[in-house]
Amino acid sequence: MGAGIIEQERFTCALGAMQSVVAIPKALPILHSGPGCGDNVSEFFSRNKGYAGGSTVPCTNFSEKEVVFGGINKLRELLENSYKILDSDLQVIFTGCTAGIVGDDVASVAEEFRDQGKPVVYVESPGFKSNNFVAHSAVVNAIIDQYVSGFENESTFRSRKNTVNLFASIPYQDLFWKGNLAEYKRLLEAVGLEVNILFGSESKGVKEWQQIPEANFNILVSPWYGLPIVEHLKDLYGQPFLQYPNMPIGANETEKFLNAVVAFAIENGADINELAVRKYLKKEDAAYYAEIEELATFLLEFRYGLPGYVHIIHDASYVLGLSKFLLNETGVIPKEQFIVDDTPEKFQQKIADELQSISEKRDIEVFFLPDAGRAQEKIKSLSHRGKGLIIGSGWDKKLADDRGFDFINAALPTDYRMVLNANYVGFSGGLRLIEDIYSGTLSKFA
Repeated sequence: MGAGIIEQERFTCALGAMQSVVAIPKALPILHSGPGCGDNVSEFFSRNKGYAGGSTVPCTNFSEKEVVFGGINKLRELLENSYKILDSDLQVIFTGCTAGIVGDDVASVAEEFRDQGKPVVYVESPGFKSNNFVAHSAVVNAIIDQYVSGFENESTFRSRKNTVNLFASIPYQDLFWKGNLAEYKRLLEAVGLEVNILFGSESKGVKEWQQIPEANFNILVSPWYGLPIVEHLKDLYGQPFLQYPNMPIGANETEKFLNAVVAFAIENGADINELAVRKYLKKEDAAYYAEIEELATFLLEFRYGLPGYVHIIHDASYVLGLSKFLLNETGVIPKEQFIVDDTPEKFQQKIADELQSISEKRDIEVFFLPDAGRAQEKIKSLSHRGKGLIIGSGWDKKLADDRGFDFINAALPTDYRMVLNANYVGFSGGLRLIEDIYSGTLSKFA
């Protein structure tokens, strides 16, 4: 995309990956940046505080003085004082734009503290370098290389045959990240695996990160972001990885996801009881469709008021996952879809092909637009028969209201929805999404 102004950016600069550290229990991001950088990042994310996020994050407040003389001494002092005030198990230094331009030797400061036995990691994260989707992988790999590597002598690589490392929702960038990760963990444990979830309250914190090398294999649920992590772990520890291109939402995709995981686990020597897995899936399937049957009368009575098609404005994993679910399990037809996560060009065709594979009878057009304002303008120019639905961020609510569409707030930024630990992943996630769709319909009759 050429130079110009991006309207309604649905991601942040590389420094936004500080939230990936906030999501690790008792981990602390340290900002070597200007005073406004952390505030700007923090304001973008909903309920972003964690243990030491938001206004708690220590910052060197890089100023003109540091531009001229460097800010290493100030950073060293900040690190020393942060240990006195906050009880942290891991500290990760992020460099902002000014520190990146000046070229402060942050690596030497981190190494100095590690030599003292203090777990300090650094990440080159000037905002101009990338966005937080890309920087998330850089942060995880930095922690692996500078922290997890220190425990390799205590580990036997791939020694725990039924243990996996999961990389899926990006913390805080995914509005439902807590609930989604918890549901992935529940599903994978139900088929006989142990899961290093790494982020959120379900994680054991740094102890779990220390065990990463012992896992038999890795699971990546994403069409592109996070790929550098599992590729790096394959190089380091010989761990193979299974990549699933989208969030599994509802019965069809969840069964497909779990069957793929089980097959991959067995292929790599895991001890899985396939009969128990089939019984579990049959039970979950029956419970799921029992709830769907309860919808029959409602769907018949309200058939003329229900949305018939959908535009989704979200990241690639959500667009794929939501489109598959809506077409196959609700009959809401995906029309033009808008992926706004700044997907690198080399991944775009594969994602477009995956979207087309949903149905041989329908052509689903997809637009890769980091400028979500352009996505809105495109939707304004479209016309389809029936009632529409928009799934997007809080910025899309007015567009939906103006067009008379139903609306689901499922992306950041938002001021319209409170999400604590709700999920869209799995059997339960599909039911939750159905509730959200048809609750929107019912609200119009209030």
